[in-house]
Amino acid sequence: MIIQMLENEYWYGGCVSDGTRMPVGPEDNLEIQLDPNRTPNQAMPLFVSSKGRYIWKDAGFPIHFDRGNIVVPDDVRCEGGFGTLRGAYLAAMERHFPFKPVNLSRALLDKPIFNSWIELTFHQNEKDLLHYANSIVQNGFEPGVLMIDDGWSEYYGDWSFHSGKFPDPAKFINKLHDMGFSVMLWVCPFITPDTVAYREARDKGLLIKTAEGKPYICEWWNGYSAVLDFSNPEAVAWFDRQLQALQEIGVDGFKFDAGDSIYYREGHLTFGNVTPNEQSRLWAEYGQKYALNEYRVTFRAGGYSLFQRLCDKEHGWGNKGIAALIPDSLLQGITGHPFSCPDMVGGGEYLNFQQLEDSGLDEELFCRHSEIACLMPAIQFSAAPWRVLSPDHLQIIHRHLELRSQYESQREDSFKAAVSSGEPMLRFMEYQFPGEGFERVTDQFMLGSHTLVAPIYEKGKASREVSIPRGRWLFEGNTIVSEGEVRVLTPQAGMPIVLELQNNPQK
Repeated sequence: MIIQMLENEYWYGGCVSDGTRMPVGPEDNLEIQLDPNRTPNQAMPLFVSSKGRYIWKDAGFPIHFDRGNIVVPDDVRCEGGFGTLRGAYLAAMERHFPFKPVNLSRALLDKPIFNSWIELTFHQNEKDLLHYANSIVQNGFEPGVLMIDDGWSEYYGDWSFHSGKFPDPAKFINKLHDMGFSVMLWVCPFITPDTVAYREARDKGLLIKTAEGKPYICEWWNGYSAVLDFSNPEAVAWFDRQLQALQEIGVDGFKFDAGDSIYYREGHLTFGNVTPNEQSRLWAEYGQKYALNEYRVTFRAGGYSLFQRLCDKEHGWGNKGIAALIPDSLLQGITGHPFSCPDMVGGGEYLNFQQLEDSGLDEELFCRHSEIACLMPAIQFSAAPWRVLSPDHLQIIHRHLELRSQYESQREDSFKAAVSSGEPMLRFMEYQFPGEGFERVTDQFMLGSHTLVAPIYEKGKASREVSIPRGRWLFEGNTIVSEGEVRVLTPQAGMPIVLELQNNPQK
């Protein structure tokens, strides 16, 4: 089927990691494959347009934007008549992925999150984690959620603390609670072969099997593992029992990693006879029962009660680093994932981070990442700011967190809107101000309906261009009257540009 683009029509959607390639206009040539999701981030079988149309299918599909023509399979739906980007998104959301009741813990959004990955990588242990937690408090950061990353368990599939690294897990967790932290643990749907857990899961028929009926052994970033079949209720119950045992000793929630569609295979034997994308969706669906959860990759999980992070970014200025944070986060919102986090401050791609740390990290980049994140739904640290930054740069991080506190009511309003109506917390300029020529503006965002945020994301810059919609805006105590122009603004050193809408002639 060929769908013709309308005049000056722009499309957004699909894979969150394609944020820097959006929107797609009449002159663009772009192919996207959603069957399966081949990216390491969220994907939705949804595209919405600035002219009030949307494209949807319940499953993944290929789509080719070919210079004014959109080529899709015949069974894909294209609906129109909704006026604007906002109208198209809300119509698609209400019809195809209405929001589930949201039971997310506000600790994920109200306080800074700290993740132990960059500091400890696979060497998670009680002594170093307590040192990390103590350092957070001693350096003036508010204790919130502490995520203990990969390496804490005996092996994959046996979700119990490694006895050599954690002599008394319950006592350890209690210490973290006493310090004011909520504790989350990293888990995945993989099981290390040739272990007791593997043999138990195999004998109970809980694993995905090859077409020949043998347990499927998946090659993933940590090696080779068997894979739980989340289309099997018995596999879900088996996993439940392990996580419940962890909760009984004080664990508050879980970081659900992996579950990428690419680690499943068509033609494999599963209880529910499901596709790779469906296995990824079932893994995502599972986490909704926990108020403290985090996901990096999902398929068709728009509207779910999930906290969803951008995939690991490099410690760099380009599209693999902080230049992608705003475009990707905006794409999360327009595809139904409003409760989001722009990766770990400074970058979460640990091999890249470690290589650069040996030669010296870019402290300006680290602070700009924090600047971008500070008015987004969540901000997450992993590399310890007090370790990698000078005292002056560390003070900038604290100023960002102070700014975040100052905009608590705006963040609260945008959260309530997302919960009640499914609207994005972070919004494209075109979403909030249709028809003003902002279709391609993807390096600034609206926090809710009245707060415009334009962080600086280029090295060595102290000011930047800002596209300002028509109306009266307040910027650092001064009033700006805009007719919809672009202005160069200079914020306080190290801080984002923030404008508050006073009135808009169109509203």
